[in-house]
Amino acid sequence: MQGTIVKVSGPLIVASGMTESKMYDVVRVSDKRLIGEIIELRGDKASIQVYEETSGLGPGEPVYEAGYPLSVELGPGLIESIFDGIQRPLTKIREMTGDRISRGIEVSSLDHEKKWAFIPTVKVGDEVITGDVLGTVQETSIVLHKIMVPVGVSGKITWIGEGEFNIVEPIAKIMTEHDKEIELPMSQRWPVRKGRPYVEKLSPSEPMVTGQRVIDTLFPIAIGGVAAVPGPFGSGKTVVQHQLAKWADADIIVYIGCGERGNEMTDVLMEFPELKDPKSGEPLMKRTVLIANTSDMPVAAREASIYTGITIAEYFRDMGYKVAIMADSTSRWAEALREMSGRLEEMPGEEGYPAYLSSRLAEFYERAGIVKVMGKENKSGAITAIGAVSPPGGDISEPVSQATLRIVKVFWGLSASLAYARHFPAIDWLQSYSLYADRIGAWFDKEVGEDWMQMRTETMKLLQKEAELQEIVRLVGVDALSYEDRFILETTRSIREDYLHQNAFHEIDTYASLPKQYDMLKLILTYQNLGQKALKQDADFFKLAALPIREAIGRVKYVPETEIAEAYEKLMQELTAQIEALVEGGLE
Repeated sequence: MQGTIVKVSGPLIVASGMTESKMYDVVRVSDKRLIGEIIELRGDKASIQVYEETSGLGPGEPVYEAGYPLSVELGPGLIESIFDGIQRPLTKIREMTGDRISRGIEVSSLDHEKKWAFIPTVKVGDEVITGDVLGTVQETSIVLHKIMVPVGVSGKITWIGEGEFNIVEPIAKIMTEHDKEIELPMSQRWPVRKGRPYVEKLSPSEPMVTGQRVIDTLFPIAIGGVAAVPGPFGSGKTVVQHQLAKWADADIIVYIGCGERGNEMTDVLMEFPELKDPKSGEPLMKRTVLIANTSDMPVAAREASIYTGITIAEYFRDMGYKVAIMADSTSRWAEALREMSGRLEEMPGEEGYPAYLSSRLAEFYERAGIVKVMGKENKSGAITAIGAVSPPGGDISEPVSQATLRIVKVFWGLSASLAYARHFPAIDWLQSYSLYADRIGAWFDKEVGEDWMQMRTETMKLLQKEAELQEIVRLVGVDALSYEDRFILETTRSIREDYLHQNAFHEIDTYASLPKQYDMLKLILTYQNLGQKALKQDADFFKLAALPIREAIGRVKYVPETEIAEAYEKLMQELTAQIEALVEGGLE
């Protein structure tokens, strides 16, 4: 079927003669064959957002309908790939056309020529249903790719292949219940705007351990949870997301650079292949899919990029993997939404954003979660979604931040003042929160230490008390405080500088396991509790604040994981001995 262009408005094309079209169908615009998607239908006219540069187009040119919605190709070859927002492989395009993507280029998302070693896990005569694993492909040294029965297919295996196949050759034949034999290749397609089905959504019960102390201790995120990282320019959003991608307890990472500056995305593309996966020692790219959609790429593709990313994440979730998806940043995605809405002449909402901004954000975040996946194995998979938000001027009262906060359950608010003070990660402990903390607290108490949640509560109270005391100090000076209050300021300085401050670029301090976090925090809180008792017994405040052990406690963050248990025991004994000696007047 063919339509005709009647209006061109930037990336928005209006075409007539489109009576048989459907919403979100893919079209090819003009003889340049630019790819686009129908986003509005009125009578025989269709509004099309074009994912490529539209300069040079004019009324009267043809529009060709593809007859299917915008979809992604799923199969072996996803891992280690770098795609744009509509799953075009950037590495392959560069080989074909050079550094600039030429318009109208048609290239398959995955390599259709490459052969993969397929090992079947079923045999002829087996009954299979949607989600069952037909066989496996060792896609990278880390990821075992499971070839699943596509959605809506079930029946009896009549033939199963073994050996080398490309992703479009049949690897199995199934006799369906309607006595129709169908061939299944390794790849399948799925529309990006439709969530993949699952059996049941489960309640999150375990934390996604990140190795970042301020996150794991104070504001943990559950496996299958959703978090937002809002912060002004230069506050370290991208570094936080890099750290999570590198260290988070996830099998697969999907990183979406959505409308970020080209130089930032270049850093990601250059760094990720060089980063070592701490669990396997292999390059991190061997379990990563990158989607790069920089701010100078066509705005419409930015809007599609997060759907492309979450669909790929759902595919790996259906294999039973834990997936972490990073969207950097959803503000740029919302700006693309606003631009397209303006060109459609829709009634603007707050600050010009469309009225459906909240529901679109919710659609994205709701596709995260821990679920029981399709198939007879009854296994579960999870997607943990972390979205960066870049509010203009760092003002989180703007619509995108507020809409995000109504949806997510973890808020890691980045502070410009902490960043300027060189305190990283610059997560503000007075603004941030985690609604998962109580739900997964029992796991922490059982797996790490029985007083973990009690220590967390004590730490938060001390940090809040410090904020109150600092107000008094600013008004009347530190001498107005009692020694007990001044000692709280000493302890919280240790919490801030020795515990919450973490150097992402230090070989050892970049990651702290939960047992190490527990030991570090226990030492600081023991110093606080024993010190307060000592002050009640008339110990000298200044000597207490200058105990030699404090410096050793501050250096614990640089102790390797293998030596932490021994160091903790030794320091705890020294701490107790020094405070006892001070109380008895024996330490000068």
